[in-house]
Amino acid sequence: MPREHKRRGRGQSRTIAGIQQQPWKQPRNFYSPFEIASADQIEALHENSLRILAELGIAFLDDEALDILREHGAKVNYSSKMVKFSPELIEEYIAKAPSQFTLHARNPKHNLEVGKNWTLFSMVGSTPNCSDLDNGRRPGNFKDYQNLIRLAQHFNVIHMTGGYPVEPIDLPANTRHLDCAFTHLTLTDKVFHAYSLGKQRIADSIDMLCIGLGLTRKELKKQPSLISIINTSSPLRLDGVMIQGMLEMIRNGQSVCVTPFTLSGAMAPVTLAGALSLQNAEALATLAFTQMAAPGSPVIYGGFTSNVDMKSGAPAFGTPELAKSTLIGGQLARRYGLPYRASNVNASNTVDTQAGYESMMSLWPTIQSHCNFVKHAAGWLEGGLCASFEKVIVDVELLQMMSAFLDGLSFSADEMAFDAIADVGPGGHFFGTQHTLERYENAFYSPILSDWNNFGQWTENGSLDTTQRANKIWKQALSEYKNPPMDESTIEELEAFVAKRKEKPGISIHWK
Repeated sequence: MPREHKRRGRGQSRTIAGIQQQPWKQPRNFYSPFEIASADQIEALHENSLRILAELGIAFLDDEALDILREHGAKVNYSSKMVKFSPELIEEYIAKAPSQFTLHARNPKHNLEVGKNWTLFSMVGSTPNCSDLDNGRRPGNFKDYQNLIRLAQHFNVIHMTGGYPVEPIDLPANTRHLDCAFTHLTLTDKVFHAYSLGKQRIADSIDMLCIGLGLTRKELKKQPSLISIINTSSPLRLDGVMIQGMLEMIRNGQSVCVTPFTLSGAMAPVTLAGALSLQNAEALATLAFTQMAAPGSPVIYGGFTSNVDMKSGAPAFGTPELAKSTLIGGQLARRYGLPYRASNVNASNTVDTQAGYESMMSLWPTIQSHCNFVKHAAGWLEGGLCASFEKVIVDVELLQMMSAFLDGLSFSADEMAFDAIADVGPGGHFFGTQHTLERYENAFYSPILSDWNNFGQWTENGSLDTTQRANKIWKQALSEYKNPPMDESTIEELEAFVAKRKEKPGISIHWK
């Protein structure tokens, strides 16, 4: 198997496949979080969420979950599946969740800290379609799925895969997860994601992860290495297949990110306060349940509240409302001492100016809110209906800029450059000074996509726009991609596991 790439130190850039990119690092956000809601407003949202759970409740569509909830003090109506929680019960069990934990990768250098002031960027996930300039828009397929996984491995600023970057619908639905997990484990050495669509898919992913890491289930339980998104079916419902997958995850010590799917005016109230109250209520109920079923299990508070276009009903992203909800979601997560998830999203149908400004409108509040897990950080298009190869590159550029922004500030005497200013004097320039020459390689952020040439040089080089340059870069990255090393015996064991499970998958693709 190919050897790992050589890496330089933290402050140096390196070149892979002719593409200048930052070395692997996980950013930390040392700036103060931006809080747009007052402490009283956060408490009002908290109290309204508790009232929703105490007076209205939330449906848990799984009998085992209902038993667990009743045993731990919740009021359960088995006929309606509705569960009500006292405020004290929510507070008691939310307090059991850790404020920070480590996600372990196959390559320990790619381990990730989740919580406090750590930030991680994950690949786009769960899109049904994909696109590029050469082949246009098309349904998700396994070849594109694999290539998007390769890009996630190749670019250092993408810290993990956050699900299937595109759904490979050309594979059978009841065994698709086996091929996808095999791809994650063999084409990357970073943390990956499994879908909580019932117990068996998660059980298979955990067994394959144990093979890939060379661990037993007992050992893996002490080493969170897998993550899954748990979406509530807003309003006020958590589906059975999600619950079953979630239970398998947390009982085996793996992490879940609970994310209500609350779009204002559709699955949530049209007002920001109402939508956030619903988001918070659903998140609190589900997170409290995780701690009842597996105390101390690693969890993340997820926010995905945005608005819809009230003329068409289509989701809108990169809006002021999304920015506000992202920032307030961060305040709520800190209120409970939990890691926080938000997203880099847009609603543009192509890689254009709209895609860029909506993504920046989404990405900035994730940073300002001290979001720990930025999902869909690279490649999201069409409101989540498409994974774009060119958008991956545009987003990698944005993420690298954000990562450089999070490097912080230096105001040492040497950085103040008094002697350099004195040497140059009035009317000179700093291009050739010793102070500049000693620092020029790492003085500024080096773009992989932006074209900073003047107009004459730009026209001489072919006059490519951003999307055309991105098209060249992703193809160049794939041509230079290197498989991370894995023992042949481990690959053979994974292949044997997949082949055996495909004989009798035992998974129904039709759910009630």
